[in-house]
Amino acid sequence: MTELNIELLPWQQEVWNDETRFKIVAAGRRTGKSRLAAWMLILRALQTEKGHVFYVAPTQGQARDIMWQTLLELGNPVIINSHINNLQIKLVNGATISLKGADRPETMRGVSLRFLVLDEYADMKPEVFEQILRPALADQKGDALFIGTPMGRNHFYDLYQYGELGDDPTYKTWHFTSYSNPLLDSEEIDVAKKSMSSYAFRQEFMASFEARGSEMFKEDWVKFAEPNKDEEGDYYVSIDLAGFEEVNKKRTKNSNLDETAMAIVKVNTDGWFVENIIHGRWELSETARKIFEVVRDYEPIRVGIEKGIARQAVMSPLTDLMKRNQRFFTVEELTHGNKKKTDRVMWALQGRFENGYITLNKGEWNSRFLDQLFQFPDPLTHDDLVDALAYTDQLAKVAYHYDFEIEDEEILDIVAGY
Repeated sequence: MTELNIELLPWQQEVWNDETRFKIVAAGRRTGKSRLAAWMLILRALQTEKGHVFYVAPTQGQARDIMWQTLLELGNPVIINSHINNLQIKLVNGATISLKGADRPETMRGVSLRFLVLDEYADMKPEVFEQILRPALADQKGDALFIGTPMGRNHFYDLYQYGELGDDPTYKTWHFTSYSNPLLDSEEIDVAKKSMSSYAFRQEFMASFEARGSEMFKEDWVKFAEPNKDEEGDYYVSIDLAGFEEVNKKRTKNSNLDETAMAIVKVNTDGWFVENIIHGRWELSETARKIFEVVRDYEPIRVGIEKGIARQAVMSPLTDLMKRNQRFFTVEELTHGNKKKTDRVMWALQGRFENGYITLNKGEWNSRFLDQLFQFPDPLTHDDLVDALAYTDQLAKVAYHYDFEIEDEEILDIVAGY
């Protein structure tokens, strides 16, 4: 059989040599997780004459993007053919490596697995392994490799803890940071650290299982200043709408309802100055009037409203106001971007607050905003004002100023942290 030139980093070799059946690896970005997975897939496939070898990513598209070319490159000497349409690679011994997406669990039922890789397991539903893939390993006593970067303390954390306890000898855990890859310039990691929130850096590069919501925002990160009309910058208005139905009746019965929040932010290369966050619960026509007045008074260069039924409803009276006043402006759709609210707020605000790129104007809105900020993401606490401010990140994409030099580096989304 054609020999493979298997080259591994020290940490990869450690995992490779271990004979534990279920291996759990929590590692930072760019450590070489996927390359280790590719070599293990190829070797396990060459060692089996029956059954299947699966690589599973959160989505089928991710499976293709992450692993397809790597497998073709590393396994070229032992590959007979490959079919990108069904994401299968056949090796010289007749074994098949299949790439799957956890978002399509129906494609993985009814198979017998010899080996399995679950990449970015934290981003999958645990039921995919527990109810579908674990039983598929049973008849051949197949083994599995769980790899990924932590995403808070979810099912990946639970599995990691289970393996770390050592009570079950079939499970074992490893932890590696991005510094574990000698091919990755440590100075590049240090540059990223200066520009990311501590939460994001610990999670993404140090592979730390951070408890989301535990001191996500700290009081000593918040700073205030008086408005400076002479300071350069552009205004942006991002709006998170509440419902409009029977507002007057609900206002008297329940004061603990969602509110519409309009964040008015002046942005320049030094960061964000939050001029005001107007908030309240208003009827449809009153909401449209307040939006129009904010745009008239601040003249923002971009205005955005959260996508949804509420936005569709308010656009009609808002357009009527524009026509009557002969003052027109575009209202953009703000979207979740397939991110959970916790992630979206964290990426947009945490790094900026921690690194001093957000300054608040003193006003009556401060108390409500800070209450929401420091308790986020408590499900029992409203977050309308925080959410509205976080949406500014979609409207205001600007370069930021740093006190350190960066030479010939590929810059991440510096302040947001990813």
